[in-house]
Amino acid sequence: MTLLRAAAVALALGLMALAPGGARAQAQPTTQEAPLETLTIVSGGTRHAFQVEVMRTPDQRAKGLMFRRYMPPDRGMLFDFGASEPVAMWMQNTYIPLDMLFIRKDGTVARIAENAEPLSTRTIPSGEPVLSVLELNGGVARQLGIKPGDKVEHALFKR
Repeated sequence: MTLLRAAAVALALGLMALAPGGARAQAQPTTQEAPLETLTIVSGGTRHAFQVEVMRTPDQRAKGLMFRRYMPPDRGMLFDFGASEPVAMWMQNTYIPLDMLFIRKDGTVARIAENAEPLSTRTIPSGEPVLSVLELNGGVARQLGIKPGDKVEHALFKR
């Protein structure tokens, strides 16, 4: 390879790495934003365990599951809002259909929005003040029989 051609290849690879949506940027896997923590949902006497990422900062909450195309069946994302307040979620740039469980500060499920539509900018309100929202793969809540009033066990609800 000539020196000129080697320089052109290096420049092209460097530009691809810098370009938003460039081939090199797209090929890299999505990394986890936060370490996994155990969360359990108690529904009708049955315990359902999940490993969840907990989004505690405004930047983490703003990104959530955006741009991910897969989440394992036993995983989820828990949004910690720090205080009980009415919240609204949306699915912009989120490719996975999700069940959203709106959870009160005592750990009880207040409301469930099932199978939220991927890529939608429609807001999904909590309906009442909640401390957090748990996102699971779409259809999981119905499949496991999870319903409003069920209890969520996680350190977040023990403060």
